[in-house]
Amino acid sequence: MTIDIMMPFYGRFDHLREAVGSVLAQTDPDWRLVVIDDVYPDPAPGAWVAAIDDPRVSYRRNAVNLGVGGNFRECVRLIEHERAVLMGCDDRMHPGYVATVRGLVAEHPEAAIVQPGVEVIDAEGAVHIPLADRVKGLIRFGGTGPREFSGERLATSLLTGNWAYFPSVLWRAEDLRRYGFREGFEVVQDLALMLDIVFDGGSMLLDDTVCFSYRRHAASVSAVTGPDGAKFAEERALFAEAAARAKAAGWPRAARAARAHLTSRLNALSELPAALRAHDPAGRKALLRHVVSR
Repeated sequence: MTIDIMMPFYGRFDHLREAVGSVLAQTDPDWRLVVIDDVYPDPAPGAWVAAIDDPRVSYRRNAVNLGVGGNFRECVRLIEHERAVLMGCDDRMHPGYVATVRGLVAEHPEAAIVQPGVEVIDAEGAVHIPLADRVKGLIRFGGTGPREFSGERLATSLLTGNWAYFPSVLWRAEDLRRYGFREGFEVVQDLALMLDIVFDGGSMLLDDTVCFSYRRHAASVSAVTGPDGAKFAEERALFAEAAARAKAAGWPRAARAARAHLTSRLNALSELPAALRAHDPAGRKALLRHVVSR
């Protein structure tokens, strides 16, 4: 089972080198890497990838800038195998990532979503655990070893707080094609996709084996769109939709979690100081609206 590693690129060259290098260092050689350049203004990163002498690595540059969601959709279009990961161009796979997720799928072929163990690193690559990730750790299901979740229990947990790490997740290609990344969701597209799969009966396999480093830093899309309230407008729309779907499915706990979206409100509250420092009245108003909205 070849793993398709789709890497949308628009970012720092040094981070890209680390990300691609981590793929080349995999102990399991059965993978394919495609870097999809969303018209990054500096041609040097693309030239570097294109020059890699490995038939498993390919480079494509979009004709026009597609944006975050658009480039994710382009990644899905280019998938060729049954399982794929949409890896961040600033993240790092540990050498055993491919071997780990391939083993998990072999043991649990029915799992639609595979979430392996993840550590968080900062912009310079040092391991750290900021508040957001401490909260994720508290919300995430407990237990040890590979364990599978589905239905209302999984939906309720994800709606309470999205503790998954999207760039590390292994997906079924057929699910990515069926549900895709919807227009209008640039920041919460991962949660929207997971909820589509869960509401349709799909399951998530959770494991603790740390084999991926997720980079959390100030230049990420979620960080940039936080203080101005943009990501919270997306979240509010998604939670309203999820509450209606959960009610229709007869999942009252999931519906309550969607309406409450407690951790999302607390996150908006934590962004208020930055909006105040930026003297951004529109951002402040948007954040307050998210904190108190029903």
